[in-house]
Amino acid sequence: MFAALLLAATSVSAGAIGCGGHHIGARNPGMGNPHYRREYNPDSLDVTAQCTAYNYPPVAAIVKDFPTIWTPATILPTDTAASALFAEFNSTVAPKVANVQVKVGTQGDFSGYQYDNADDPDCWWTKTRCTVPKDNTIAADISRLPEPNTWGFGFDDGPNCSHNALYNFMAENNQKATMFFIGSNVLNWPLQAIRAKTDGHELCIHTWSHSAMTTLTNEAAFAELYYTRQAIKAVTGVTPKCWRPPYGDVDNRIRAIAGFLNLTNVLWSDDTFDWQEGTNNVTAETVVGNYQKVFDKAKAGEYDTYGAIVLNHEINNKTMQHMIDQYPTIKENFKYIVPIASGMNWTTPYVEANETYPNFEQYISGQREGSVVPSGSGNSPGSTLTGSAAAGASSTAAGKPSAGTRNSAAGILVVAGVAAAMLL
Repeated sequence: MFAALLLAATSVSAGAIGCGGHHIGARNPGMGNPHYRREYNPDSLDVTAQCTAYNYPPVAAIVKDFPTIWTPATILPTDTAASALFAEFNSTVAPKVANVQVKVGTQGDFSGYQYDNADDPDCWWTKTRCTVPKDNTIAADISRLPEPNTWGFGFDDGPNCSHNALYNFMAENNQKATMFFIGSNVLNWPLQAIRAKTDGHELCIHTWSHSAMTTLTNEAAFAELYYTRQAIKAVTGVTPKCWRPPYGDVDNRIRAIAGFLNLTNVLWSDDTFDWQEGTNNVTAETVVGNYQKVFDKAKAGEYDTYGAIVLNHEINNKTMQHMIDQYPTIKENFKYIVPIASGMNWTTPYVEANETYPNFEQYISGQREGSVVPSGSGNSPGSTLTGSAAAGASSTAAGKPSAGTRNSAAGILVVAGVAAAMLL
């Protein structure tokens, strides 16, 4: 059983906006209600108990090194490592995308913004669904898997404080997934983030505050990715090399920033719109119908030459329960259900190359767990860690003066003591 030394409650803003404009904070009912707790119980299915706010000492010790939780990120004035890395971006990469304008929109809605959709100079996914930039120096997005009849399995907007039912279900079915984590949620609910890593799920980045990335300045977009990567590293001990933009909102400028940080952009081919339930008269039946559309495409042979990456959310109990309910039907209609790393044969999905992950053949053969080895090799997202990419990666692990402290405070707990009781 997971347990940790928990001292006092934290509180955060409930004003964070999630997919489609609803409040992400609303799915964490315990936030802002101080309590003292002695352990985290992954078997509890009581939402109030799961979402009782807590303070995790390793995170409390480093929170000063991060932007305010659920506030759009900027580089902290005292963060010399981040400032130096961003200066390198400005001198080497930024000039190549200087003509890409900052967009104007609200919560992913750009209906009033004028853009040349026909020419699509920015390869702006939000307007044109472009995933392959004309500029071949900018990496294309991932929106489908190369493996036919395969469901790319993942969840956005976690970690959710009340995710035990979903995670227990996945454990019972020996099913791994890709978790696109919001940095603010990682620091709010670190034990839930640790569980995701310990359960063998792949961790990716979903920005710090769930802002539409193309509306941000270069510095703000850089900070949204950089500090989320820092948070995941500090809490779980690994540094992701993949990310997903909120609302799918990405253009060549944002791709260039992410690429500089050695992050591969993972979009989706199909959307369940599970987050819409309860908004604009969208019902549970509507969401079930969205799943059925994907199943119908599978029956019609749509995925005979490639695999789908399907957008799902860990955002609330409704979205998670939909996945639990639909999982048997997914298995009926798709030959394989795999996390993105396995579907893409990314055997080293983290900067820490000794952390390996099963490739596709290994995963479908029953090898579901990764491993930590002295050295590792294999296909991985992003470019080889040289030049600016290496600088971006190494800054997470050791660039900051406090990075070593973070690693010892959080990483060692993850490796050596996260499952051990540390009761007061």
